[in-house]
Amino acid sequence: MGGQAQFEELARQLSAFGSVKRDLERVLPADCPGGSAMVLGLVGRYGEMRMTHLAELLAVDMSVSSRHVAHLVERGWIERAADPADKRSRILRLTPEGRLKLAELSRRSVAMLAERLGDWDERDVAELVRLLTRMRAEFGECRPGRQRQSEPLPVHPEYDVPRRGLPPPPPLTTTRTPTTTT
Repeated sequence: MGGQAQFEELARQLSAFGSVKRDLERVLPADCPGGSAMVLGLVGRYGEMRMTHLAELLAVDMSVSSRHVAHLVERGWIERAADPADKRSRILRLTPEGRLKLAELSRRSVAMLAERLGDWDERDVAELVRLLTRMRAEFGECRPGRQRQSEPLPVHPEYDVPRRGLPPPPPLTTTRTPTTTT
């Protein structure tokens, strides 16, 4: 268990981590802000879903997720279809254009990470992924109105960390993409 000084330093580092997130968002195209990119990523990763499920995954209010979805629908990257199980609900799914946009976003993000962390040892990158995944699991159910679970949590086998109702993470890969300049 970490001591007070370690948690204070962690708090400082997390506060400063906003600059990393901002740098990653700078590589996004102007027509796809960070929130929209996140929605595209979730729908691409988990497939068709209701708006309520998307709001849960984003840990935001329905009105916030609705704004992101409206932005993506306007651009033709996501479509809303009637839910066969409940005609009042809509199912969200990526369009072919949305899949292309998602691939572009992924290429841009991976290129930025490879550029900035390209000299890191693969074990260090894998350890960072493992620790960030573990930390996310600890905060996964801390949204307003949710209670932290007190019973033991299932452990995700690939990352060896407890999961707090989070969807499974993507497979861990350590393949590096070399940085190229054109």
